[in-house]
Amino acid sequence: MRYTREELLELEDRALAPYAMRAAATRGREHPEPESAYRTPFQKDRDRVLHTTAFRRLEYKTQVFVNYEGDYYRTRLTHTLEVAQVARSLARALGLNEDLAEVVALAHDLGHPPFGHAGERVLADLMADHGGFDHNKQSLRIVTWLERRYPGFRGLNLTWEVREGIVKHETVYDLPSAEGYEPQLRPTLEAQIVNLADEIAYNAHDLDDGLRSGLLEPHMLAEVELLAWLARELDLDLERLGEFDRRVFIRELLGWMITDVIEATDAAIARANVRTLEDVRRHPGALAGYSEAMAERIAELRRFLYTRLYRHYHIVRQVAKARHVLERLFEGYTQTPEMLPPTVQQAAEEEGLFRAVCDYMAGMTDRYALEEYARLFDPYGR
Repeated sequence: MRYTREELLELEDRALAPYAMRAAATRGREHPEPESAYRTPFQKDRDRVLHTTAFRRLEYKTQVFVNYEGDYYRTRLTHTLEVAQVARSLARALGLNEDLAEVVALAHDLGHPPFGHAGERVLADLMADHGGFDHNKQSLRIVTWLERRYPGFRGLNLTWEVREGIVKHETVYDLPSAEGYEPQLRPTLEAQIVNLADEIAYNAHDLDDGLRSGLLEPHMLAEVELLAWLARELDLDLERLGEFDRRVFIRELLGWMITDVIEATDAAIARANVRTLEDVRRHPGALAGYSEAMAERIAELRRFLYTRLYRHYHIVRQVAKARHVLERLFEGYTQTPEMLPPTVQQAAEEEGLFRAVCDYMAGMTDRYALEEYARLFDPYGR
């Protein structure tokens, strides 16, 4: 038995909640093109994102630990995959469009530069007088301009709703600027749950990586009410948390946060009497979120991770190294453009030197940036 695109769209329409985004109702693509015979528009978008150069590069970009720290820590790619998994779980439970949630999740960090948020801050500082830098906008720039895979247009020609979800991605650390995508309105619920999935994923896996690395010690978790409570519920001793116990702990924490978001979001939808997608868009605040009690506990967990992990001297040293490397590369490229590869020199002629250099550096992996630094500034580098 096979399902055509039309049949998939009919199945989707019957299965989804009335306020979910249906692929059949998409505002479409910037450049008209035929749709697939056996994929919905959002499924087609997902596949296009997966095959991009930018997506593959996420494998060697920092989440918390720089790539050379070890093979076991999360990278920007594994983080992205975990966000997509959480987003699909949330979407399915809430009757939302899983395909839309998945593609927004897979694309949300395409524009992240090397060395994580430290790299983003450096590029933002360096580009302050040259149009700025923001990884949400860079993700949109990648899918609308920088990726070249089709003869008739630049970019991936994704549907409007996917592009909106990318540019309106929002967490505590990511505040969007959505010019051109109805900034006065809320995005779809599918995009909203990706915001939550992102935070859920990094809270759980940053905690896991911090424990695995030894930068966090198990007894420290007792400082956080949520973590202390969960340890008691699971009958785990935080003074002697072995590897298997750590895995159980992180898995249960992840599940508990997901469950809370499902129940709290469903309750918020009911309280607001949301019936349609238009109701979602015009609601004064985000409908997807934690319960009030969980939001307070998550805020405490966030403060703990910031103080104990992200500001750990080992991480601060990495951040300082990243800043030095990126600042020297930027200085070298902009002062001596002849050092740039021919394709970047050509882009500089079309779009200006600083934007071309920014695009080039934002696309670098941690490993490539370090190797490029050695090539340019190490007297013994080849």
